[in-house]
Amino acid sequence: MGFDAFAAACCAIPVLVSVLAVRVAYVLCRSGLPPSRSRVPGLRCLIVLGSGGHTAEMMNIVTELQKERFTPRYYVAALTDNMSLPKAQVYEKSLIHMEGDRETIIENAEFMQIYRSREVGQSYITSIATTLCAILHAMWLIIRIRPQVIFCNGPGTCIPLCASAFLLKVLGLGWSSIFYIESIARVKKLSLSGLLLYKLRMADQFFVQWPQLQQKYPRAQYAGRLM
Repeated sequence: MGFDAFAAACCAIPVLVSVLAVRVAYVLCRSGLPPSRSRVPGLRCLIVLGSGGHTAEMMNIVTELQKERFTPRYYVAALTDNMSLPKAQVYEKSLIHMEGDRETIIENAEFMQIYRSREVGQSYITSIATTLCAILHAMWLIIRIRPQVIFCNGPGTCIPLCASAFLLKVLGLGWSSIFYIESIARVKKLSLSGLLLYKLRMADQFFVQWPQLQQKYPRAQYAGRLM
């Protein structure tokens, strides 16, 4: 019985690998296509915020979104980032409509934090454990939210989230269209996050803000300056 089970496992592994390879190829072929139409008017939108300029750029992009199209909106920032989510909260509170004497608040936003893979100056040895925690946390968030659209622009926080969303696509458990907008500060080369998403083809749409970057990375799209 033991030998038969071992032989069966040996036969099953190549089949599983082949099926997985076909599924990955299918996901890559479908990358870039618009998300399938939903019966509800809005698309669940995950917005990844980063510290400093990343958040400023992303909020500038968010203000241009069609609010009725991209709703509800889920904002995610690193657990040690105490500045990004308050900025998003201020923006969402600004979307208050006055109807006579009544206030109607648009309650379609949620704010969450995620473990960071690696802090600045953290040793690579200890970052192994923190990266694992970040991946597990990101997977839990993606499964919980099941975003249809993900917007990110470079913070390292986006990598475990985008990887988790890509894994769910491969497994057929959900579909998230990933939009990556490289930071305007990246003039000659991509950030590490951008390079990973570009090389691994995890982003459905990849935008850069400098024409020389588009020439260097031909699968990227030149979006002009968004700031």
